[in-house]
Amino acid sequence: MGPIGVPELIFIFVLALLIFGPRKLPELGRNLGKALAEFRRASTDLRRTVEDEMRNLEDEARQLERQASDLDSNGNAAPASAGSGSIAPPATEPPRYEEKPPDGDVKPV
Repeated sequence: MGPIGVPELIFIFVLALLIFGPRKLPELGRNLGKALAEFRRASTDLRRTVEDEMRNLEDEARQLERQASDLDSNGNAAPASAGSGSIAPPATEPPRYEEKPPDGDVKPV
């Protein structure tokens, strides 16, 4: 299905004129124009809101990265050589526990 050309538009206009009549056609055109303008305005507002929220999230992420680079995993000031800006894993992992053995004691792995 290709683009609508001039002959197709003339056919649609004549068909609409026959269906709705010359008195209703201008009113329908105005209502259609108002509806399209309202849709365009709503879509612009939605796009602007989404862009603003994305910008706010990016700013918060940058701020958290800066805070993380200022602190190491223990809450102390990080050394000046931390240049990646990503959050480092903790220096030591907490012990993992395997499932309870038959005698009921929990043993670290």
